[in-house]
Amino acid sequence: MEFPITRLRRLRKTPTLRRMLRETILRPEDFILPLFAIYGENVKNPIKSMPGHYQLSVDLLGDEAREAWALGIPAVLLFGIPEVKDETGSTAIDPEGPVQRAIKAIKAAVPEMVVITDVCMCEYTSHGHCGIIKDGDVDNDATLPLLTAEAVSHVEAGADMVAPSDMMDGRIEAIRDALDENGYDHIPIMSYAAKYASAFYGPFRDAAESTPEFGDRRSYQMDPPNTDEAMREVHLDIAEGADIVMVKPALPYLDIIRRIKDETSMPIAAYNVSGEFSIIKAAAEKGWIDHDKAMIESLTSIKRAGADLIITYFAKEAAKVLRENSL
Repeated sequence: MEFPITRLRRLRKTPTLRRMLRETILRPEDFILPLFAIYGENVKNPIKSMPGHYQLSVDLLGDEAREAWALGIPAVLLFGIPEVKDETGSTAIDPEGPVQRAIKAIKAAVPEMVVITDVCMCEYTSHGHCGIIKDGDVDNDATLPLLTAEAVSHVEAGADMVAPSDMMDGRIEAIRDALDENGYDHIPIMSYAAKYASAFYGPFRDAAESTPEFGDRRSYQMDPPNTDEAMREVHLDIAEGADIVMVKPALPYLDIIRRIKDETSMPIAAYNVSGEFSIIKAAAEKGWIDHDKAMIESLTSIKRAGADLIITYFAKEAAKVLRENSL
């Protein structure tokens, strides 16, 4: 039937009808909150390009976790900023490193919270790249043992899940083997499977102090125009043992999220990255957009595209808005 018998506006008339028929439901349980752990005590360094976010010393992370948990956010993703960096990122496996200590602090504060750790070398290397440098580029195979050692050290400290973000070929299989050999076959891997060499990472590099000293990461992160390559990356990571596959960034790559959802049965995470966050913050500060509505709309679009989990700096703010049911 067609107009005038069919009138689709009938079912949009009231807020209650719209809620009843909503196809995509965004919940605080969908969110993972990124946190940046740093050395020291009572340290709360503002990240200027990411309003409302901080580098936090370990003694403050317990309270942060409690607040997130109280809002219904079930998980955090940890990044570490070490005191000392070197060519090989050796401090990444320090049992007293910021991530290892942060894991213990958060699990002590909220035992039920899922603590996920980013596994990469870029925060720990003096050159800011994601592995061992050879002839001006990252040596893929030489980097794998560093990543496996870092992943095992995180799990030994109590991490519930590891998330390799380096984009080295073969790293999922290497980490899976290392975890299994050390008795951690129950620990899942969230793979940064389709991680693009994006312009939207800028504010994060301020937060993690991981800007490369030379060149860029295009020789190991994906070329933004490519979609078939993303599927090859995803299928390889699944074959190597990934339990969750991730797309990063989220909003410019909703088509990739949808394609993975259509072509696999895997749980999908999407990283709503720092640039996506800061753009909304800056536009709202100028009065050009409504902050809360733009935030919820953008996060809903990520879930609508097919993401099961959303890593987002909006996690706490969005959870509060959703709880208030004000949109």
